[in-house]
Amino acid sequence: MKTPAFRSFARAIRALPWVVGALAAGSQASCRQSQAAAEAASPQGDPGVVTLTPAQVAEAKIKVEVVGDQVVDDTVTTSGTVTLEDTLTGHVFSPVTGRVASILAEYGQRVKKGDPLAVIDSPDIGSAVSDSHKAGADLIAAQHDLRRKKDLFDQHAASAADVEASEDAYRTAKAELERARQKQLLLHVGNVDSVTQTYTLTSPVDGEILLRNINPGIEVQGQYSGGATQELFTVGELDKIWVFADIYEIDMARVHVGAPAAVTVLTYKDKVFQGKVDWISGGLDPNTRTAKVRCTFDNPEHLLRPLMYATVRIAVDQKKALAIPRDAVVHLGEYRVVFVQLADEDGHVRFERLPVDLDEREGSPWIAVKHGLDAGQKVVVAGSTYLSQRL
Repeated sequence: MKTPAFRSFARAIRALPWVVGALAAGSQASCRQSQAAAEAASPQGDPGVVTLTPAQVAEAKIKVEVVGDQVVDDTVTTSGTVTLEDTLTGHVFSPVTGRVASILAEYGQRVKKGDPLAVIDSPDIGSAVSDSHKAGADLIAAQHDLRRKKDLFDQHAASAADVEASEDAYRTAKAELERARQKQLLLHVGNVDSVTQTYTLTSPVDGEILLRNINPGIEVQGQYSGGATQELFTVGELDKIWVFADIYEIDMARVHVGAPAAVTVLTYKDKVFQGKVDWISGGLDPNTRTAKVRCTFDNPEHLLRPLMYATVRIAVDQKKALAIPRDAVVHLGEYRVVFVQLADEDGHVRFERLPVDLDEREGSPWIAVKHGLDAGQKVVVAGSTYLSQRL
């Protein structure tokens, strides 16, 4: 329903001297040409209607869309960083210290879980096997000593203190054997050749070789040596990707798990990646007073890459309302107008310029219509500039 205030607004628009044509004209001669063109286009003399032939419509590439109910939302815009989905990513470190003998996997290569990545020559292999055998021999010797001490004690030839000391030595030897076996078990996560003392790094997951930090001949530090270790390979999948973004405290109540999210990156400025929010941090960063939000995106073409900076737009406050595309709106100073296609007349296509009252929310591709349009009308979404010049 059109309110009195809106009817006054519409009359004001119709009373304007059609500033678009005047602004487009830079001289008195061009004004006369625009007036002649308008008269030719509107044979009935209505200054708000443009009449074109079908050929002119095709030449101007005018497109229309039907006005109807659409999902309209507000948008929270923030920055984010592209990261790998950690459940599909393996970070490979060397458990042994040694020298890289050969590399078996290259950048971009697809590997399966357990496939070999590199071979490392390491004295740790021989030490681990030797420690295990030595601990086993020490345990056997402790068992023999404990048995002898117990026999002597039964014959009153040894003291209780001797038996207790032998029992302590036995338990120590048993613990040392367990430690040596556990270390050997850790090394057997890869493929160990105790004869040549080589260790083969294997992939922990299926995926693509995304990072490789070693070359043949370099020294690597083992995870269990106590020194600083370096990640040697990163194996992961790029088919699904995560984007972590920061939202301010004021927006936390508006952002929910499952909300649609759109991402753009500098590399592909005109491409919008569509995903959704799947996790929101339960706490705030004490320095920035922001909460982390994780968005998941399908990435079949592998265009999104780890550590890319991204602009993240999260849809919030969604509702269904009568709406038009943002491209349909023409700005005349403080006023907003659209072109509506009327019924054809004598083989000609007619377009009328109408004032509209809109709820323009930043970021949404659809704009809710408060007054001025009804469902089923056809609004121009491409070619409005051409029509404005014809008035």
